[in-house]
Amino acid sequence: GGAVYPFYSFSKHDVIGEVRLPVRDMDLHHVIEEWKELNAESTTEFERLGEICFSLKYIPVTSKLVIVILEAKNLKRMDNDGFSDPYVKVQLALNKKKWKRKKTGVKKNTLNPYFNEEFTFDVTLEQIQNVDLIISVWDHDKANKNETIGKVFLGCQASGNALRHWSDMLADP
Repeated sequence: GGAVYPFYSFSKHDVIGEVRLPVRDMDLHHVIEEWKELNAESTTEFERLGEICFSLKYIPVTSKLVIVILEAKNLKRMDNDGFSDPYVKVQLALNKKKWKRKKTGVKKNTLNPYFNEEFTFDVTLEQIQNVDLIISVWDHDKANKNETIGKVFLGCQASGNALRHWSDMLADP
């Protein structure tokens, strides 16, 4: 079982939250795969937004960062019909600035979408030291104002459990 990190909500249509892990300390020899729980914090209660499973691998020889969005489950219902039309955005920030992004296809009428979509980004060994990865789950809205369901933020500014968890992956290959 992977580690679980909370998500915090700042306003209705903003980032639902972020988790930071130091990409620069990644164990470059292993594929990292885990589930992360999406939470939002309202003033009074925690709201369950679901979980996302993805894998992450960096290949220094070819300067490729490979991200596979596997699946999500128990997503929050965003539409009136009790379902969502989820898709996932994968974004990279370099030195805190938006840099590259890709997104999955939309899965219709489901709260447990299976994506299994792979994205490859060119990232040099120098750049990986300063790259943050943001994985966000969105609801594709017919009215064209897509809403964020939840977000994962992995980057070089980590603390607490996230930092410890990432450091756990530094064991010798």
